[in-house]
Amino acid sequence: MIGVGKVKQYGNVLDKPLNKGKQEVSLSAFAFLFSELVQYNQTQVDNIGELERRLEDAGYAVGARVLELLCHRDKVILDPDMRGYYSGQSSSILSLKDLSLGMGNRRETRLLGILSFVHSTVWKVLFGKVADSLEKGTEHEDEYMISEKELLVNKFISIPKDMGTFNCGAFVAGIVRGVLDGAGFPAVVTAHFVPMEGQQRPRTTILIKFAEEVLQREARLG
Repeated sequence: MIGVGKVKQYGNVLDKPLNKGKQEVSLSAFAFLFSELVQYNQTQVDNIGELERRLEDAGYAVGARVLELLCHRDKVILDPDMRGYYSGQSSSILSLKDLSLGMGNRRETRLLGILSFVHSTVWKVLFGKVADSLEKGTEHEDEYMISEKELLVNKFISIPKDMGTFNCGAFVAGIVRGVLDGAGFPAVVTAHFVPMEGQQRPRTTILIKFAEEVLQREARLG
């Protein structure tokens, strides 16, 4: 007989429910691990562009797994045929009604919905907070920007003068690309430094340029 308050026993670790509680690793542990990742890849390449591509590829694998984890935690159903997902929860950004994620287990097919998901839900899982800003590009219809004043992967980075354009944000750009690709929104995602008036350090902007097929689908949906 199971007494009141007795903890349920699981014979297999895979039978345990996924914990929705707050999960964190120490900043020093992450900084050490990420530093090793950067230094190792630095020895494998000949230029900054190749190094950023390797970091982006590493981030892409993380992004794919983050999406899968969130789908299981929040009862979101992946659709292998449409390469998208169905959401049972909603979230919002910028207080705009049309940025909310779908309810009723429908598959997210709208640009603003998936951008809200990345800006809020994914960012909270990765960094414990929503991103500082989400903006639409003014020059191109297919471009959106997620910006951070102090992106964690760049926060404690000191870049040598001979690597002046190197941006560790390429790792986060890869994560974003992995999430978007897995959700059915293929895009080219890159990281850029943007100078800020009155600030010594530039902010990091993750530039998202969606594929033409995504824009065509968005146009059909109106």
